[in-house]
Amino acid sequence: MANELKKTDAVIVGFGWAGAIMAKELTEAGLNVVALERGPHRDTYPDGAYPQSIDELTYNVRKKLFQDLSKSTVTIRHDASQTAVPYRQLAAFLPGTGTGGAGLHWSGVHFRVDPVELKLRSHYEQRYGKNFIPEGMTIQDFGVSYEELEPFFDQAEKVFGTSGSAWSVRGKVVGKEKGGNPFAPDRSSDFPLPAQKRTYSAQLFAQAAESVGYHPYDMPSANTSGPYTNTYGAQMGPCNFCGFCSGYACYMYSKASPNVNILPALRQEPKFELRNNAHVLRVNLTDDKKRATGVTYLDGQGREVVQPADLVILSAFQFHNVHLMLLSGIGKPYNPITNEGVVGRNFAYQNISTLKALFDKNTTTNPFIGAGGAGVAVDDFNADNFDHGPHGFVGGSPFWVNQAGTKPISGLPTPAGTPGWGSQWKAAVADTYNHHVSMDAHGAHQSYRANYLDLDPNYKDAYGQPLLRMTFDWQENDIKMAQFMIGKMRNITEAMNPKMIIGGAKGPGTHFDTTVYQTTHMSGGAIMGEDPRTSAVNRYLQSWDVPNVFVPGASAFPQGLGYNPTGMVAALSYWSAKAIREQYLKNPGPLVQA
Repeated sequence: MANELKKTDAVIVGFGWAGAIMAKELTEAGLNVVALERGPHRDTYPDGAYPQSIDELTYNVRKKLFQDLSKSTVTIRHDASQTAVPYRQLAAFLPGTGTGGAGLHWSGVHFRVDPVELKLRSHYEQRYGKNFIPEGMTIQDFGVSYEELEPFFDQAEKVFGTSGSAWSVRGKVVGKEKGGNPFAPDRSSDFPLPAQKRTYSAQLFAQAAESVGYHPYDMPSANTSGPYTNTYGAQMGPCNFCGFCSGYACYMYSKASPNVNILPALRQEPKFELRNNAHVLRVNLTDDKKRATGVTYLDGQGREVVQPADLVILSAFQFHNVHLMLLSGIGKPYNPITNEGVVGRNFAYQNISTLKALFDKNTTTNPFIGAGGAGVAVDDFNADNFDHGPHGFVGGSPFWVNQAGTKPISGLPTPAGTPGWGSQWKAAVADTYNHHVSMDAHGAHQSYRANYLDLDPNYKDAYGQPLLRMTFDWQENDIKMAQFMIGKMRNITEAMNPKMIIGGAKGPGTHFDTTVYQTTHMSGGAIMGEDPRTSAVNRYLQSWDVPNVFVPGASAFPQGLGYNPTGMVAALSYWSAKAIREQYLKNPGPLVQA
């Protein structure tokens, strides 16, 4: 029989960026908050202690900070005619577990959003006509504007200690000669820290991009370019470009994470409690399913515990949020046949393509150094910064060199045809490792009727619950966009005058490959919007059906973005928290009328 605990004001499920932000905001509002994290306790010590923290075998190969797929995973299939099978080995995407979640293992790339991507469907329909959007594509507007979110992007950057080069601040252009992005929207204040130094590969990329008429800029990075104390009093040290960011806890306190930037302040808050090894099974609802009464979870000893609460925040990883909503009966599950229902709808990923330029031995790029968020990008083909009309696809892509540290086990580029082992492989590695530049087209992936999430009828997790089923494959629009983008990025690559270029775009008929890492940038499934018939949560991330449940995270995105999602997740979390503090707590109930 479950052990029922004393009621708390708010329970938060998942303690990554969204959960940490919500915990800080709600305790500031005077609420007693319990955060439940399914994974173990992690912190700057011992997880970020040098030299153990830069062990590639432990972290990148054996995946210490990532989800244990033997206990819970997803099943995957390409289309609804197939039987999904479990994702048993971490490869294509890497959901985190433990305190900090993906916010501990992320790289540090900290973008805002292009304003067009917040109103994508209405913008495309207005500029190109309704018939330009392919049949079966289900993109829609977020229901919130950049102008509304801008103060929260600014707030998040000051918490993260973000380094970057602004283009314009309060309408005044300040970044023409300082590495700013001319396509970036206006800002209310400059970045907290100046941009990080450019690696040699980023310098080569910037020079080549300029030579072909593009507009390179310094990527915004939550890896500090100098010492910094954030708005919560948390201190950060300057990044030393050690090259161990993505997949690692930072031993320099230089990479922003919930553990470094928010948890130290929460620890001093008596109204906050973090419980690790707490695997939430479901949100408990009243009989009429119109109100949440708390959650049920398993503790570290496998005992069932009920935590009653007045307010439930689902802030786990994207597909964990969707999974919990489906298991709990919050919102109507999506049906791709009828195109009705909302939970599981508009699942999207990231349409990424990579080129590597190989040079002779007089060009040395030192790829072992790096910082997860540092680099140079161009936005000439991101969002709608170019005319899509002649090209027949929806979506855009930034291009960038983001040298995060090429590892000696997992990051060895070799020309096509090189054997996978042996003396020829060793010779090829020696010839290319220190003389290559890698660059990505980071395409915004669109949402489609055919790509969705639901409960698997065949497989269960270690707790006896149905696994989440992912029905996903690349669509014709994705292939068109990737081929266009790789052609434009190749212009930059060729301007570097390498001896060889390897890599390329997806070809027609290419299927999603679960065995090769792409990104962990998944979105949708519990999307936000202004219509309860096509969205699971309203513009404040409040469930349409259960108004004391809020669901922050990338699960709220109606489609993917060209930029990495973390900056948008943080801004939306602050936006939602403000609505809870200033509206919901004064008058609990729906913040938006359907």
